[in-house]
Amino acid sequence: MTDAIEKCKITKKCGGCQFQGMAYQEQLKRKQKQEEKLLGRFCKVNPIIGMDQPYYYRNKVHAVFDRDRKGNIISGTYREGTHQVVAVEDCLIEDEKSQEIIRTIRGMLKSFKMKTYDEDTGYGLLRHVLVRRGFTTGEIMVVLVLGSPILPSKNNFVKALRKEHPEITTVVLNVNDKKTSMVLGEKEKTIYGPGYIRDVLCGCTFRISPKSFYQVNPVQTEVLYQTAIRFADLSGKETVIDAYCGIGTIGLIAAKHAKKVIGVELNQDAVRDARMNAKENSITNVRIYQGDAGRFMVEMAEEKQKADVVFMDPPRAGSDERFLSSVVRLAPKKVVYVSCNPQTLARDLKYLVKQGYEVRKIQPVDMFPFCDHCETVCFLTRKYK
Repeated sequence: MTDAIEKCKITKKCGGCQFQGMAYQEQLKRKQKQEEKLLGRFCKVNPIIGMDQPYYYRNKVHAVFDRDRKGNIISGTYREGTHQVVAVEDCLIEDEKSQEIIRTIRGMLKSFKMKTYDEDTGYGLLRHVLVRRGFTTGEIMVVLVLGSPILPSKNNFVKALRKEHPEITTVVLNVNDKKTSMVLGEKEKTIYGPGYIRDVLCGCTFRISPKSFYQVNPVQTEVLYQTAIRFADLSGKETVIDAYCGIGTIGLIAAKHAKKVIGVELNQDAVRDARMNAKENSITNVRIYQGDAGRFMVEMAEEKQKADVVFMDPPRAGSDERFLSSVVRLAPKKVVYVSCNPQTLARDLKYLVKQGYEVRKIQPVDMFPFCDHCETVCFLTRKYK
């Protein structure tokens, strides 16, 4: 495991990383301490699993475009808590190839007479660029986020970009014409390639669209999901629910080891991708439903249907009590909770323990080197009365 400290030149301006300039082993110690402080009362916390190479790990790179005071085109990130753009030349945690592509696009704007978008006036065209790369497949998606739907000379633009980066497999135009802090707008148009990329995770192929949720650190995601599947200890006879299933990642990986998997997801685009992913992986024992996972589980309980295992991977805010109470009503023997926020995880575990579950294993995984976030896999079993 590396412990050489590379220096970031803009860490104070950017604010995206909290642990820049700190030895990686020290970062892991801090995260371990925090996990033990928040979660140690439930059961022993296993030693955190870190990365061998904790640099350039993010497979999704977003750049906002603007001009500096001298009128030069810049690309980078918003200074934390503001809409002031900090120019970024080389980020130590973002994929290097994706950063190269962003620099190339920035260099092309002048010759294509493409103006950067001004948030105050609403004038200009290019707002953001999003690059997603499949680390296993090498496929690359470029999303150009525009303030209006017309990109002049779009075919020539794509041609010039792919001449510099022939690895790009798809280019998508996304239109965001609203005053909003959201990066992507509703409207999309594919101008090159299929409009999505594929990546391989734990032996399954996943199709990733511009708006799909897909973990940003694929190396550690393998570790995270393999840990979750191992904790579930599936025998091939279980009915499994993958709540918050997204594009189906955990559910499709679990399907090889279970009798039946039910994925539930609110986001329509993710549901479409999850169904397509099941088809492309020739997995026939998975059903994906669009809807609220909590309501779905309550209906299952009311119809006296059973689930043996529930996988849950909620957003940073954690679960709400309504969802957790639906888990308790369905009463699976095992719950595998994948969390990206130990604070909300501690709150949710407290509720589940009160309702008759026991925390058996806790495994932190460092998905975000140099940042203060930490992923955790928790394994709970239902106590029999």
